[in-house]
Amino acid sequence: MAVKDRDRFSTATRIKLLGEQTAARVYRSQTRRQARRSRLTGRAAFLALVVCSLVVALAYPMRQYVSQQGEIADQERKAAEAAQRVEELRDEKARLQDPAYVRRLAREHLHYVMPGETGFTVNDPEAEHRPRTDQGATDRPWYDNLWDGVDNADRH
Repeated sequence: MAVKDRDRFSTATRIKLLGEQTAARVYRSQTRRQARRSRLTGRAAFLALVVCSLVVALAYPMRQYVSQQGEIADQERKAAEAAQRVEELRDEKARLQDPAYVRRLAREHLHYVMPGETGFTVNDPEAEHRPRTDQGATDRPWYDNLWDGVDNADRH
């Protein structure tokens, strides 16, 4: 028994035992790696390749589809706005067929008067107390003032 205890605790025996344990661990890890590698078969790799190819092949058409759907929605919105504008213009055309409406527009915008009527221009007595807003016109060339007058003529 003493020989066995001596062998059991000798350095050589310990090193031999550690080597065997290490070899067993390495063997187990290699078999695990091989098991993991063997899970990825040729069929699985081919299936992954097919799926990736389909994703790549369908990406561009899907992007085009989504883009075209946005353009279609935009065009439908523009068409609805145009239809609304057409309806407004039809209403305006119908109003312009009425002579009373045309007379009222001429009186308001062009300051026309009917024969026998007298036109009056009313001065505002408060106007002399308010500061003038057209003082900046003297700093500009005459033709700018002229064009501003033409642009503002139909607003009043």
